[in-house]
Amino acid sequence: MSELLTTIADSVCGYPLFIILIGGGLYLFIRSGLVSLRRLPEALKELRRKGGGEGQISSAQALASVVAATIGLGNIAGVAIALVVGGPGAIFWMWVSALVGMATKYHEGALAIMFRGTDSEGNRRGGPMYIIENGLGKKWKPLAIFFALAGMIGTMCIMNANQLTEAVTTAFTTPQSLEGSRFLGILAGATGLDNTQSFRLLCGIGIAIVVALVVLGGIKRIARVASVLVPFMVGIYFLMVTYIIATNFANVPEVITSIFRNAFSLDAGIGGLIGVAIIGARRAALVNDAGVGTASIMHGESKNDEPVREGLIAMLGPSIDSGLVCTLTALALLLCGDIPAGGDIKGLEMAMNAFDKAIPGGQYMLLLIVLCFGLSSMFSYSFYGKSCASYLFGEAKSQIYTYIFIISLIIFAVIPLNAAVAVCDLFYALMTIPTMIAVISLSGRVRKASREYFSRKK
Repeated sequence: MSELLTTIADSVCGYPLFIILIGGGLYLFIRSGLVSLRRLPEALKELRRKGGGEGQISSAQALASVVAATIGLGNIAGVAIALVVGGPGAIFWMWVSALVGMATKYHEGALAIMFRGTDSEGNRRGGPMYIIENGLGKKWKPLAIFFALAGMIGTMCIMNANQLTEAVTTAFTTPQSLEGSRFLGILAGATGLDNTQSFRLLCGIGIAIVVALVVLGGIKRIARVASVLVPFMVGIYFLMVTYIIATNFANVPEVITSIFRNAFSLDAGIGGLIGVAIIGARRAALVNDAGVGTASIMHGESKNDEPVREGLIAMLGPSIDSGLVCTLTALALLLCGDIPAGGDIKGLEMAMNAFDKAIPGGQYMLLLIVLCFGLSSMFSYSFYGKSCASYLFGEAKSQIYTYIFIISLIIFAVIPLNAAVAVCDLFYALMTIPTMIAVISLSGRVRKASREYFSRKK
């Protein structure tokens, strides 16, 4: 069963997902008049302006919450693997995919406000399920239900809980220390686990407690925490990479040159696209969420009644995660990392070794960033899954999903994950099908609203 699930996930989440996301995004990029290039200055201005309207959080908080979800381990491990597969030129293609993703996010943000719905308690809500039902019509409701079902499973943080636990275990323990621990031995005897699994269980419980303290406070607490955590973790990461650049400044011109020089060579071009397909179609969907639909759930909570304004703010997301953070990682790894020529490579391990080599205590500093990245993702993903549950079962019953989500973090920290990850990836990919159908079908409405909005601005 595990092999079957993995095979299915590999088939659906590879090139088919890449074609849907990148091909559909390229269509939206062209149809919108290159919005992510032409309208970037307006987007930055809109971010500073306060909006007024129905909703629970500001547009800036919505963006911070979306970025909190999308900035994760893929921004570190994913970039490392892309460099292994495609060389420095792969980074150029990540920039291209970020521009395409920005156009998709622009449409998602606009449609989230344009076709907001109400939950069972009369609260205004957004997301692909409401976009489909209100934008495409009631006859499309089965597609909305399909998204909500896939979203409940796809947003479970299987990889985050497991890899966070793995990172802590690797950084702070050794096989000898785990086996020699009397406390872990007692816990192992009580639970039937071995000492290593018992330590992972404790990590899972710790993660679950931290996540519970935030997510049980609802969307407003999630947004407040994200508004503080995102600038903090991106800022610290920026300072770390700045230190690496400063101490390796003589090599910076060659690194920048290599990105552009190798971007258009046959190996780097194909390798870059393969890197995006491996980490992009299956993982970079988790890097910027463009086309998946989760961002529109969060932007639907914004106190903003102007669809185009929300779209402009939403499109900044990929520029931060796929653009800024991935570029920082790439520069750090190219300047100080030993990039292997291929083979089996653990991206996170490669990054931690590189930072430890470049910065005194860099491994532990990067671990702090990884913890922030992983936890922030869990905060927002819990709300995404809860919103899907609310659409299907009502707002009151959706709280049950939150408790299930929290408990699942403990389980995911301990269990082997091949089959579970395959299921999560598969359902995450399935979320893109109804989302992209709705976004492309309604792109004409966004185009019309854009013309009217920018005409008024003039």
